[in-house]
Amino acid sequence: MAKLYFRYGSMGASKSTNCIMVAYNYKERGQNVVIFKSAVDTRSHTGFIESRTGMKWPCVDFTADYRFSIESVKASAGMDRISCILIDEAQFLTEEQVLQLSDIVDYAGIPVICYGLRTDFRCEFFPGSSALMRYADELEEIPTICWCGRKARLIARIAGGKMVKTGTQIQIGGNESYISLCRRHWKEEKLG
Repeated sequence: MAKLYFRYGSMGASKSTNCIMVAYNYKERGQNVVIFKSAVDTRSHTGFIESRTGMKWPCVDFTADYRFSIESVKASAGMDRISCILIDEAQFLTEEQVLQLSDIVDYAGIPVICYGLRTDFRCEFFPGSSALMRYADELEEIPTICWCGRKARLIARIAGGKMVKTGTQIQIGGNESYISLCRRHWKEEKLG
């Protein structure tokens, strides 16, 4: 039975690496898989998902106006049969796109596995994450740790060596701009 999965974690939790590993497992078994990545994330090359570990895999970049249907997915992937759809940076999906992906699960019987952040640096939901928390069949946290060793569930934005809690929701960046923290150190604004 196909399901809509949301695998979420803080920055540095190896979400993209996990996504690539799942794609590899499907391909190794002769299954067709396609990865979609939000075009909002400009850290990696167009047409590729790249992890901090150096792993890389071809993907289809999607925008907020992309309509997910089985036909559009097959056309975008250049495949006539799809065994699984993977989404990286799923926090950038719109609610409508999450519902479209759920239609693929429900009516085409194709599993969809989404990877992304649950909340932003202000501890507020992203639109895609909020919709996935509501509509996904399975929720799975991919853990990472704070500098203190506790589970890091929150993200801190860093500017000038200090934590900031105001600003626009989307600011693309990596280790130079963000750090994952436990709730206590996020509240205390202690970066380590």
